[in-house]
Amino acid sequence: MRQKDTIILGIESSCDDTSASVLKNETILSNIIATQEVHKLYGGVVPELASRAHQQNIIPVVNQAIKESGVDLKEIDAVAFTKGPGLLGSLVVGTSFSKAFSLAMDIPLIDVNHMHGHVLAHFIDDEGKEKPQFPFLCLTVSGGHTQIVLVKDYLEMEVIGTTIDDAAGEAFDKSAKILGFPYPGGPLIDKHAKNGDASKFEFSKPKMEGYDYSFSGLKTSILYFIQKQEKINTNFINENRDDICASIQKSIIDILFVKLIKASADLNIKQIAIAGGVSANSGLRSELKRIGKEKKWSVFIPKFEFCTDNAAMIAITGRFMFDEKRFADQSVCASARLKM
Repeated sequence: MRQKDTIILGIESSCDDTSASVLKNETILSNIIATQEVHKLYGGVVPELASRAHQQNIIPVVNQAIKESGVDLKEIDAVAFTKGPGLLGSLVVGTSFSKAFSLAMDIPLIDVNHMHGHVLAHFIDDEGKEKPQFPFLCLTVSGGHTQIVLVKDYLEMEVIGTTIDDAAGEAFDKSAKILGFPYPGGPLIDKHAKNGDASKFEFSKPKMEGYDYSFSGLKTSILYFIQKQEKINTNFINENRDDICASIQKSIIDILFVKLIKASADLNIKQIAIAGGVSANSGLRSELKRIGKEKKWSVFIPKFEFCTDNAAMIAITGRFMFDEKRFADQSVCASARLKM
């Protein structure tokens, strides 16, 4: 007898993107994302404005996701939402909506860790694309997190390396701000880096034990370098923008891969994945392919739409939690600093 299909509604609201997705088994039927343009005016995400925008966006976004999926409301088996980590005000909107939806539809409520979602996005069905085999290492890189995760099973993961200060995504954005780029500046560094000489300029790199990261020293090195050069030539950035961007990008990527290579060798794991917003960076993706070929790794790179914050990754995580009946009750609360 054929088993019943499992349909999950996913809700993501951890930062400044309101997203809803409908998943059938491991296939995404819809994945709607509403971005917030207002933050560009302030050079970064303003938490109060973000939470207000989520309140405006969440019902239209969910409605569109359900409509595009073609499923009936009564077919939805559970609602999965991002409990944390993230901006508290933003998380509260998604949490409150999901609790109300669960109560109204009398279906299970599933609280998902945002970082688990990034990792498990690799298990969304995608036209025969290969999926990682357990155990594998996943380098999760975003604006707020930089981690090496040992993934033992769908719901069993261990963070073996993390940043002790700033995240790699923050290093990209802060460096972009130093160069005068608008927010978000990380993608602009990537764009200019494609035309630059990555060996033109060198910046200091941290000496960290184990698998942990640090990016605060790199940011300071870049800042002092630019300030020094502008005293000599006020037009230094304009004349060297592509080379500066390429050199910054190479420095960040080199720091990331030194630790990942060490972890792979120490644990004898050759299944290597990347995830998170920074995994959309073309330089990072290219370097993973290059090193993967050299080290004989099996590498896994997510589709662009599953790199940045999205509800599809929350829905797929919710699916695995649904199978194990890991449900939350109506007392569940958002957690801005939720640990993996």
